[in-house]
Parts: sequence; structure tokens; C-alpha cells
Amino acid sequence: MMIFESFYQNPILREYLSGNPFNVTPWVQDPVGIYHPFVFEFEKKFLDKTYADNIYAWMNKWWWLSIVYSVIYIGFIYYGRSLMEKHERYELRLSLILWNISLALFSLFGMIRCVPEMIYALNKKSLYYTICNIDYAYGVTGYWITIFCISKVAELIDTLFIVLRKQKLIFLHWFHHATVLIYAWYSYHNWTASGRWFVFLNYIVHTLMYSYYAFRAMKFHIPRQIQITITTFQLSQMVVGCFVNYKAYFYKQNGAPCSVAYDNIFWSFFMYAVYFVLFLQFFFVSYLSKKPITKHCVKIEDKKKK
Repeated sequence: MMIFESFYQNPILREYLSGNPFNVTPWVQDPVGIYHPFVFEFEKKFLDKTYADNIYAWMNKWWWLSIVYSVIYIGFIYYGRSLMEKHERYELRLSLILWNISLALFSLFGMIRCVPEMIYALNKKSLYYTICNIDYAYGVTGYWITIFCISKVAELIDTLFIVLRKQKLIFLHWFHHATVLIYAWYSYHNWTASGRWFVFLNYIVHTLMYSYYAFRAMKFHIPRQIQITITTFQLSQMVVGCFVNYKAYFYKQNGAPCSVAYDNIFWSFFMYAVYFVLFLQFFFVSYLSKKPITKHCVKIEDKKKK
């Protein structure tokens, strides 16, 4: 019970459940100098350093809950699949469509908020700044970095649909969901500067990926090339992730101040390398072998039983 009560105590969730979070301001300037259009009240909260620090304090105290959620998630997979062996599959098509549209829109808004900050940081600052400086933690961009971490709990629902619809579930899917959740919360509690790269890339890829899932759920015919392109983007994301960790290690070894811990660099590099191998295997089996096992990117959908 304590686990769920502590999750509810998250200040961001409480903000949604009280007051008027949808009061919109035409233009708002982030502390780093970026102007964001049409900013909601809940986004502006992160302009208050004290408020943002309170969020950080909560995550710093409770980040380990991500491990608990992941263990429960994996337990649900095995128990749920066993239970569904005795039941007919649930169609849930409308729910699946709405769910994927919701995640696609969420990722799109996150991308809209994070891309300008990344472009600004690369153009006006440097690659080193984007990897080692944590200034983005405050303001509108900081809000979307934070909500990204929390959203990884919600994304576990992806697997609920797979289990209830009795679709094929591959190791890559559930391993990726569980480990990303843990790493995102672990990194946030350390205020890992290189996280801006990981969130920035993830929002872009997920905008494409969940849009694709939504159209597939609506039974639109999607050209195979689109599937290949999305998986290629996912592979590229892993390569960039490894590169960013290498650069963080390089900067620290050369004495430059860098807000990325050595243990985070190790685990992040290892995680991205494993993801790359798994996605590469998925790519070859799905698109290059004579007997592909999948119809689309990360989730594999069996043919509907007649």
C-alpha cells in the first residue's frame, strides 16, 4: 500500500488532480533562453526552482520504486499469460487505438518541447554542454524531461494489451520496457545531464512508433518500408546512446566537469549496447530472413484467430 500511496504523492500527479492545469500562456522563456509557445500552467510550474527541486527530492527518495514496478510487471506477464491460456482473447481494438493515439500525442508534445532546447544547446553552446550540463532541468523543457520518466510506468500498459489479446510477446519488448523504466528513474535521481539526449531521441522515435501502432490498430495498410524505417530509427537511437556515453566518459577522463556519474555511464552504455544487439537481431529476423516472425516494430501481432 505504501508503494502506491508514495506514487500518488508525486507532486506532478497531484498537480493534475487539483486546480486548473490548462491555463495557457502564449510565450514562456526557459531559464536557458528558449521561448516556448502556448505553455500550460502545469508546465510553468518548473520555472519555479523550488518546485522543480521538490520533484527531484521525491524522485531521489523513491526512485527505487521503479525496480518494484518492474518486478510486478514481469510477474504480471508470466501470471497473465498463464491465466489467458484458459480464456478467449480480448479484442480491445478501440481501447488499443485510443491508447496508441494518446502515447503518440504525448510523445509529439514532448518532442515539440525538447527539440528546440537541443537545437539551441548544440548551436549556441556545444556538444560538451549537451552531454555534461544539467541546466535543462528547470523550465518547460525540465517538465517534459521529468514527465518522460514518470510516463515509463504508464507505458507498461503496452504489454497488458499484448497479454489480453493473446499476441506473441518477445523478450525485446518486455526487457526494454522494464529496464528503461529503472534506468530513467535511476538517472533522474542523479540528475544525469546526458539524459537530455536520451529523452530527446526517445520522444522522436515514440512519436513515429506509436503513430504507426495506432494506424495499424485501425487496420490501415502501412508500407513495409515504414516498418523498416522505424526500426532503423530505433537502431540509430542505440548507436547515438552509446556515443553519448563514450563522450561523457571522455570528458570526465580529461578533467572536464560533467554531471554524469561513472556508474551511470557504464550501465547506460551496457544497456544501449544490449538494446542495439536485440534490435539488430529483430531487424534481421523480421525483414531480412525468409520467414519473418513479425508484422511490425517492437510489438508483434499474431493473426486474428478466426
